Amino acid sequence: MALREVAGFLLLGLVAAQTGQVPLLAWSSHRSLWSPSAIPHEGHVITEAQLAALLDSALDSGPRNVLLFLQEKLSVEDFTAYGGVFGNKPDSAFPNLENALHAAPSSLVLPSVDWFAASAVPAFLKAKLGISPLHVDQNTLQELRLNASLPALLLIRLPYTTGSSLMAPKEVLTSNDEILGQVLSALQSEDIPYTAILTALRPSRVVRDVSDLAPARLGRQLLQKETVVAPLRFPKTGNPLILFWASNFSVAINDTWHDLTNLTFGASASVTVENSSWNTNASELVLQYSNVGGQPLTVRFRMTNLRYPVSARHWFTLRTVEFIRSRNPPAIFNATQVTAPSNYSFSCAQVSSHPASGAILLPNSNANHWKVQMLNFQIQSFNVTGERFSYASDCAGFFSPGIWMGLLTSLLLVAIFTYGLHMVMSLKTMDRFDDPKGPTISVPQTE
Repeated sequence: MALREVAGFLLLGLVAAQTGQVPLLAWSSHRSLWSPSAIPHEGHVITEAQLAALLDSALDSGPRNVLLFLQEKLSVEDFTAYGGVFGNKPDSAFPNLENALHAAPSSLVLPSVDWFAASAVPAFLKAKLGISPLHVDQNTLQELRLNASLPALLLIRLPYTTGSSLMAPKEVLTSNDEILGQVLSALQSEDIPYTAILTALRPSRVVRDVSDLAPARLGRQLLQKETVVAPLRFPKTGNPLILFWASNFSVAINDTWHDLTNLTFGASASVTVENSSWNTNASELVLQYSNVGGQPLTVRFRMTNLRYPVSARHWFTLRTVEFIRSRNPPAIFNATQVTAPSNYSFSCAQVSSHPASGAILLPNSNANHWKVQMLNFQIQSFNVTGERFSYASDCAGFFSPGIWMGLLTSLLLVAIFTYGLHMVMSLKTMDRFDDPKGPTISVPQTE
């Protein structure tokens, strides 16, 4: 085994052990339990209060039959290494879980939840529903009978961990997924509405298969991201000139949300881009949807490519994002913060019009009744080579709040140390002292 691969394995193990985060996945047979704006941006660690708010709103408006699949150990690396929930593996260890997430009218995927918050989920559900959890295993599964009008909390423990010495990690996770599939099949056969949650008590230590860690993918990849589904491209055939991707693309018209993700990306996409245009100085990506909320919708991304003498290079900028519906004036958002060197792509965990999330899309005209949400946004309009994005310029600033707090704390400590050192160096000793065997020192007093 190459030294580079060994270092990669050790690094993955250390990251999984030290982060203290577990994933949480929830899905329901009820629609619209979680709006895209309520989902935190990528990389955010969900605290106990934030998790309680997400679950509380779903339990208030969703089914009162709740399934809690509680695994002893689990990390997001389990999914990226052995499944397609966060990765894209054809031989996934989680086929039942993935089918449930894709088929559910509402779903919530939180890759990073503080494991103390996740371990408090059983107590939170018990207090919220006002009932004690009913422990379910394979023996009692066939005798399970639920009433849609009465609340029920079913706790299904998945005790097998990836540290088992008798089974390979993938086999262990596949076995747990089969248990999940059996429980869901039992509820679906009785047509019982439900809300399901899968999480763990603490993170696991994951070591991937050698085949999953190609040497080219072990390097430093902080800004460039891989997309699970092929990005949208223009033109559809030939060499692409524009690439666009978002894991979630949603718009709200008068507070009514419309999810455009499946209409835009993937094999079932129905969007047309034939009216887009491109030249070396400017481009337009025009997305046309035949039916969004009962009317056609056109989304236009206007981009420019200009040379700036100060940097001695070309930069591309997303000038505006326009939303056009029939018989209505276009709603225009300014997006000049979306900029990068023209040979790069631009990537951002969240591009939205919500002020609370640091709005990148600023309303310009006729946009008061519109809201936009794009998660894991990435776009490239110039110097595209092939169907993969170039290295990404990320929207995250270098000086994060944590770095600023560290710098200010360090400066405060340095100031205190400098002041104390100055005080110590300013101390002066007396040039004469009292001698008990000699005459006393007299200090004349002046009136």
